[in-house]
Amino acid sequence: MDDALPPELVTAARRVIEENRAKGRRVAVAESCTGGLVSAALTAIPGSSDVFEVGFTTYSNDAKMSVLGVDSNILETFGAVSIAT
Repeated sequence: MDDALPPELVTAARRVIEENRAKGRRVAVAESCTGGLVSAALTAIPGSSDVFEVGFTTYSNDAKMSVLGVDSNILETFGAVSIAT
């Protein structure tokens, strides 16, 4: 496990992995301002490959639109850092 990650983040990541494994679900994440930190925390958990499918770090609006399919109207209306985006 990565000692550089905050312990509370590792605890939350472990819970995400364990609970999704128990329910037979896979996890995908899309990050922006976190710069891949969520993906790093999830993949730091041993056995996370059972659950973790993919992580996207889309920092620019162009990447959000082309990779994740976020509509430009959403970005213009709500901003890049919003629940809608």
